[in-house]
Amino acid sequence: MYQVVRARLCALVCRVRTARKDTGMVTSEYAMGIVAAVAFAVVLYKVVTSGPVSAALTKIVEQALDGGM
Repeated sequence: MYQVVRARLCALVCRVRTARKDTGMVTSEYAMGIVAAVAFAVVLYKVVTSGPVSAALTKIVEQALDGGM
C-alpha cells in the first residue's frame, strides 16, 4: 500500500514539475507591470484629489468623526 501511494505521489510531483517549465516573469515583464501599476496609481490619485470626490471624502470623514457613540 505504501509503495503504491509513494509511486502515485512521485508521478504527481513529476507532472507538476514538467508543467511549470516557464515560471516567473522576465525583467521586461516586470518593467511593464511596474509602469502599468504607476499609471493606475496616477489615475487613481487624480480621481481622488478631484474636486467632487475630495469633497465627498471630506464629508464622509467629518461625519465619521462627528458621530456619537
